[in-house]
Amino acid sequence: MPFFTVIIPLYNKEKYISGAIESILNQTFTDFELLIVNDCSSDKSVEMASKFVSEKVHVIHHEKNSGLAATRNTGIKKATSNYVTFLDADDLWRPFFLEKIYNLIQNFPEARIFGTNYEEIWDTTVKNPHNNSDSLPEEFVGYVNFFKINIKQGLYNHGSVCFHKEVYENVGFYNENIQLSQDLDFNIRANYHYKLAYDNSVQMSYFMQTDNQLTRSSIVNKTIPDYDLYEDWAKTNSDLKKYLDFERYVLGKRLKKNNDLRWKKMIANINENNLNWKQNLLLKVPRFVLNFLDKVKLILLKLGIKPSTY
Repeated sequence: MPFFTVIIPLYNKEKYISGAIESILNQTFTDFELLIVNDCSSDKSVEMASKFVSEKVHVIHHEKNSGLAATRNTGIKKATSNYVTFLDADDLWRPFFLEKIYNLIQNFPEARIFGTNYEEIWDTTVKNPHNNSDSLPEEFVGYVNFFKINIKQGLYNHGSVCFHKEVYENVGFYNENIQLSQDLDFNIRANYHYKLAYDNSVQMSYFMQTDNQLTRSSIVNKTIPDYDLYEDWAKTNSDLKKYLDFERYVLGKRLKKNNDLRWKKMIANINENNLNWKQNLLLKVPRFVLNFLDKVKLILLKLGIKPSTY
């Protein structure tokens, strides 16, 4: 049995899939299986991925296009190891990622979630995410309170995290009824029940502007998480309440920019004291102001400046 199962959800990423696979095969820690789950790609993605098939690299096919959550769930159910990790088909791992995760597993036995820091690639510009990792020592390795520290961008993303299978057995799989931010919904359930061990070194490259990227698509008519489901948990966990309100702010602002009236319900349960003044202000300004600010942000990014409301 391999130590890790690595899962690549694949849908129409012919330009990138080879690079993602090579970054996995180039890991210094080599005891893993790689499951590439094809969600009915219509380009040459499968042809490119099939070139790597071996005893440790397998391609699994969906009979119909089922979405990211279902694709991840298929990989988890097919996994033969106890430790499951993911890499999107348009992202890359640095060579030591699995080795860093392995060390976390060995050194922090109470954890069942293991993550590392990452970098963002905007075209040709490399940026550090505004994810509160700078509040930790640069060489930090240890347990962290996910809900307390994770009120900016994600401390990890789903290409820089590993879960013990026990997590899925207890809290459930990715919600296939949610079409956007399934990972955030799962993170709440997982981190409420289990400890996170974290390595602050950058071990993954997250490409922000690639084809068919869900974060760039319209949110209109997509099923989104219901953060109200976790309000009972938050009654006895103030860090979770602050985290939920932050995610309501992020998603509510995005809904408002898309003229989606669900934004009002999304922000209804926010305690304003859990947001900073900039965030509270942005929830009140007209939609055209938000969209104008997005255009300004893109201009600044091209100049190497990454603004933030965090």
